[in-house]
Amino acid sequence: MMGKMIAWLRGKNNTRPATPARPQHYWGIVKRQFRNHRLANWALRGLYCFIFIAVFGDFLANDKPIYCKIENEHHFPVFREYAVNLGLATWQGEFFRKDWDEHNYQTKWMPPIPYSSTSLDRKNTNSKSPFGPQKIADFRYWHWLGTDDLGRDVAAGLIKGARVAMQVGMVSMLIATLIGVFLGTLAGYFGDYRLQISRARILCNGIAAFLSYFYGIQTRMFVLQETEAFGWELSKSIVLILFFFSLLNALVSLCKKIPFFAQKIRLPIDLIVMRTIEILNSIPGLLLILSIVAILDKPSIFYLMIFIGLIGWTGIARFIRAEMLRIRQLDYIQAAQSIGLKDWQIMLQHAIPNALTPVLITIAFGIAGAILLESTLSFLGVGVQVDAVTWGALLREARANFSAWWLAIFPGLAIFVTVSLFNLVGEGLADAMDPNQKQ
Repeated sequence: MMGKMIAWLRGKNNTRPATPARPQHYWGIVKRQFRNHRLANWALRGLYCFIFIAVFGDFLANDKPIYCKIENEHHFPVFREYAVNLGLATWQGEFFRKDWDEHNYQTKWMPPIPYSSTSLDRKNTNSKSPFGPQKIADFRYWHWLGTDDLGRDVAAGLIKGARVAMQVGMVSMLIATLIGVFLGTLAGYFGDYRLQISRARILCNGIAAFLSYFYGIQTRMFVLQETEAFGWELSKSIVLILFFFSLLNALVSLCKKIPFFAQKIRLPIDLIVMRTIEILNSIPGLLLILSIVAILDKPSIFYLMIFIGLIGWTGIARFIRAEMLRIRQLDYIQAAQSIGLKDWQIMLQHAIPNALTPVLITIAFGIAGAILLESTLSFLGVGVQVDAVTWGALLREARANFSAWWLAIFPGLAIFVTVSLFNLVGEGLADAMDPNQKQ
């Protein structure tokens, strides 16, 4: 009996008070609720596959070997092509004199699809069916999704189109997000009476905008249109734009020494932004882009990215403006103002991070809309180069050849699946960020 009592006392002394559960962070709750949305999770996995195909498309479909050995020399043509496009290397002479299928290879590793989006298989022209007879020397060169009228491989075209779709969706929504967040934040935080800007800052930013457009976009337009390394060249343009704005804003303090430029002007920014949104929303986006590209001398995918971004920021601006109207009345914003923090510090460090929740949902839906709009314009043959390989361009070829069903089924299915995946992810984010959802 005594032994049982001693054991009971030891067990009681060893028991520790239960550790209180840590309060979960907001984004941790959102992540857990998103995981509970099974359909959105599968859609996100599908988007990972789509992004993988778009990024590594040159290793999946290419007429160049990934690795080859010629005359006891090792070559990596796909990697070298990246270096050539970036201006870091040049092609050797033998690769200029002969086509890729004319070399005497000792060893050759070809991509799974041994065709690029522009390769012409002259033995399989006139739209060969994926299930019909094809003139090939080896089964390795079978066109799994058929060919178009010129003998181009449809599967290689779909992979190239995936990269174009990702570029259009990401770049256009990046432009739309930057414009929408900037204007929506100013409209919601300052309203019509609180924003006062010196004439010096207006002048310097106007000059910066002109220099950014001229040197960052206009003078580099040809490079951006023709290069294969689009992301690299676009990064250069962004760096130039940021450089001009940083340099000119640094000169504002010098200009303020002149009394005329030091005077401040009140801007009714909320009125300006909201009236601009109403004007843009009153015009159908497709009609507006068709009107703009009609006056261009040379159509380009790059122009489409800019135009889609310039008309796609309105929804983002409205959402973040509404959040700013709520956030600017909260205690922590008023406390930051009372201790003397500048308005731009409050917006960047406190207001914007807490107002981005609805923007993420809008971006997901916006990427889907941008991809669909680009495919529509490509199908119509408006705003893109004639030789551009996109999903919409493949669909346009099906219009001229109704018997080639694979030219309509596979690109149409790619557009449908990709747009659906982005929409499902957007719906999952909307449900996960809903404060009324059960945790």
